[in-house]
Amino acid sequence: MPSDDPDLNVSRPRTCAVVVMGVCGAGKTEIGRRLAAALQWTFRDADDFHSPENVAKMRAGVPLVDADRWPWLDALARELRDAVAGRGNFVLACSALTRRYRDRLGLPHSSIRLVHLDDASDVIRRRMEQRTAHFMPIALLDSQLKLLERPGADERPIVVDVAGNPDSIVDAILAALE
Repeated sequence: MPSDDPDLNVSRPRTCAVVVMGVCGAGKTEIGRRLAAALQWTFRDADDFHSPENVAKMRAGVPLVDADRWPWLDALARELRDAVAGRGNFVLACSALTRRYRDRLGLPHSSIRLVHLDDASDVIRRRMEQRTAHFMPIALLDSQLKLLERPGADERPIVVDVAGNPDSIVDAILAALE
């Protein structure tokens, strides 16, 4: 028997991938790994898809330009298309800083949710000052903040402040995904 609640009678697309976005130091990898574990999905880090040339540029403190990013984003878009085609669910940690980059990834998509790890209190700068084992130097944070275009309502973002502890951030994301 159909429910009296119209929201329960609407067929919703199945979420098959989650893109965790934000600037460097937002915690995309940590939150993405924890979220994937909670969902029992695969975790993928967009950093692993960068060419050696891109990594060398970033390590040297040189911001990437769109020509550097297009092949990287295209490879990530193929992964997302595979998930939509039913070839495995996953959580992707990816900066996805601008609308045109998210468009290149194939977002928005009804089966892919976007999570924006946002920073209202300069937590990220403090984190980056403390980390040592990452190729992305703090010098590039300002260029990423300048480039950042927060997702619009039409992208259906789940926006979470990075000031919380990782468990509470993941819990908030899981609640929003339900």
